[in-house]
Amino acid sequence: MPELPEVETTRRGIEPHLEGRIIKDLTVRQPKLRWPVPEQLQTLVSGKRVVSVTRRGKYLLLNLSNGAVMVHLGMSGSLYLVPADQPPGYHDHVDLVLDSGMALRLTDPRRFGSVLWQPLGETHELLVKLGPEPLSDGFTTDYLQQCCSERKQSIKQFIMNSHVVVGVGNIYANEALFKAGIHPKRAAGNISKVRLNRLVEEIRTVLAKAIEQGGTTLKDFVGGDGQPGYFKQQLNVYGRGGESCHHCKSTLKEIRLGQRSTVYCPECQH
Repeated sequence: MPELPEVETTRRGIEPHLEGRIIKDLTVRQPKLRWPVPEQLQTLVSGKRVVSVTRRGKYLLLNLSNGAVMVHLGMSGSLYLVPADQPPGYHDHVDLVLDSGMALRLTDPRRFGSVLWQPLGETHELLVKLGPEPLSDGFTTDYLQQCCSERKQSIKQFIMNSHVVVGVGNIYANEALFKAGIHPKRAAGNISKVRLNRLVEEIRTVLAKAIEQGGTTLKDFVGGDGQPGYFKQQLNVYGRGGESCHHCKSTLKEIRLGQRSTVYCPECQH
C-alpha cells in the first residue's frame, strides 16, 4: 500500500501539471471503487480551476473554488498524467480531463482506492478524526506522551493509528522504532518521555528522507511523474527478517503485530 511518502511524492509530481488548470471533464469508467464515485461529481468539477493540490494523511486533495476532489490510492492505485485521448487500459477507472490536453488518470487494479468530494468549508467525515501530520508542529513529544499515557497497546500499533498521527505506515514504523532503539512490542504507556522524544525525531527523519528520495518502491506503486522511489535501498529492518542488523550484526527477528509484518533487532531495540 502506498504510504505517506509515496502519496506526497505523487502530490509533488502532479502539482505542477494541475495547479491553475481548468477541469474540462470528468470521465468515470468504473464508479464502484472502495466507495462509489459520487454521481454528481462531473457536474461539480467541470469548468472549475484547480487552485492547489494538497495532502491530508494519505488523501490527495485537488482544491477547487467550490470544494475538493479527494483521491486515495488504496492498496494498488496510481495517478498518471497522460494525453487526454490516450486509450484507457482495463484498470484505468477515472480521468480528470484538463484544458492542457492532458488527463490525470487513476489506475487501480484492486479498486480499493477512492475518488470522493469535500464541499468548500466542510471537512469530509474520513478526515475529521485524523491525528496531526507527523512533519507538522502539532506532532510533538508532549502530544505523543499525552496520547500514550496508560496505554497498553504496543507502540508500533499505536503510532500506526491514524487517529494518533497520520501516515506512519508499516514500513516507516519499523524503521523509526529501529532508529529510536524501541522494541515494537513495548507498551506505549511504558516508554519514557526521553525515548518518546527520540521516537518523534526518528519518525520525522525517516519520513522526510523517504519523501526526499521519492518514496519506497513496492509492488504496484509508481510516482506521479512516472518514476519509482528509491528509499527501499536504505531500509534497515523492514523486509529483512533473518538478515544481519546493519548496526550490531545480530540476526533480525520477524514477528506479526496486528496482522502486519514486524522486523526488529533484539539487541538494539528494548
